[in-house]
Amino acid sequence: MFFMYVTGGLMRTLIDIPEEDFKLLTQVAKKLSISRAEFVRQSVAASLAPHRRKMNHAAFGAWSDFSEDGVAYQERMRSEW
Repeated sequence: MFFMYVTGGLMRTLIDIPEEDFKLLTQVAKKLSISRAEFVRQSVAASLAPHRRKMNHAAFGAWSDFSEDGVAYQERMRSEW
């Protein structure tokens, strides 16, 4: 089952995880004095961090093949409106 909705800038989702993982998740979150939800948010953020960096780095230098300055290009495009 998968369900999600947006609330306050966060995406709420329902996931199925094995009972053993859920129990360990509960124990670790309690030991860290944080909620299970916060532990999951931190774990997802940590898992995605390397992928975010790769995606951000892919954009660097994207304009290097163009001879026109980015601002000049933007102004030229807007002048056509």
